[in-house]
Amino acid sequence: MSMRLEGKTALVTGATSNIGRAIAEAFAAQGAHVAVSGRSAERGEEVVAGIRARGGRADFVRADLDGSAAASRTLAEEATHVLGGRIDVLVNNAGIYPADSTTATDEKTFDRVYGVNVKAPFFLTAAVAPAMVEAGGGSIINLGSWIARLGIPVGALYSSTKGAVETLTRAWAAEFGPQGVRVNAISPGVVLTPAPDEEHPAEVMMKGTPANRMGSPEDIANAAVYLAADESAFVHGIVLDVDGGRTTAAVIAA
Repeated sequence: MSMRLEGKTALVTGATSNIGRAIAEAFAAQGAHVAVSGRSAERGEEVVAGIRARGGRADFVRADLDGSAAASRTLAEEATHVLGGRIDVLVNNAGIYPADSTTATDEKTFDRVYGVNVKAPFFLTAAVAPAMVEAGGGSIINLGSWIARLGIPVGALYSSTKGAVETLTRAWAAEFGPQGVRVNAISPGVVLTPAPDEEHPAEVMMKGTPANRMGSPEDIANAAVYLAADESAFVHGIVLDVDGGRTTAAVIAA
């Protein structure tokens, strides 16, 4: 049986841990040549080594996506080079999450979070999408969040950035879709890998959902494979909720 991403190339930002790492590993397992991007060379090389040990193709590209257009353009250029001249799939995953209240958030933090979570993927998409168009098509996958649409009393700054990313997803689908580049987003629920025999404080946020559990990075990676693969060729501009039903359904205990 052929692999779903055989022959494709992919750049995954924030790919040295958690969801980004799982996506990079899943893409490689499905046959893609993956550019693993992140700030830590040590963690990046560890991810690459693991992928290669399982027979996959991956290279590390260090990047500190601070929101500057120059940083995003440099990553696009370096990833294109290591991937042999093209990027078929871009996953805008890198992000930071300060859980401060609105009144505790200073201007420096505000600018930094918007720089990493919004400006960086904006300018990276601007750098990558034209080459995808020229090559005949591609897929861009953004990472949103369930708290962009269901308010919680902390993290207003972060949730607003993810609302921006989801809006950009729809706008980019309209802008680039007619030229062959599909743009979609994934909205994860609470996704953490809890320590064995320990209940993580965030688990309470998934109580009363159909899944009744936190998600795993692999849950999100499976959705990313679908959006990157040709089987989703007719899918444009969606925000795919992979959140255990957090934003759509409430389970009433009997």
